[in-house]
Amino acid sequence: MALAFLNLGTPEIILIFFVVVIPLFTLVDIIKSDFKDNFTKLLWIVIVLLAPLLGCLLYFLIGRSQKVSRYM
Repeated sequence: MALAFLNLGTPEIILIFFVVVIPLFTLVDIIKSDFKDNFTKLLWIVIVLLAPLLGCLLYFLIGRSQKVSRYM
């Protein structure tokens, strides 16, 4: 029923969510955040773009701890 005019069902919407929406929000978080150096930021962007699912998982497990706090 969801997005029937595009002939998309629930499995397709779930796939789009995991392959497009989550990596997009992850990229926005990476771009808006400050890291120790620009190479770290660039590296996370490349990882998320090349391997969206694994890259997002790794970023949220490892990369978020590498961000520099703005409130010191």
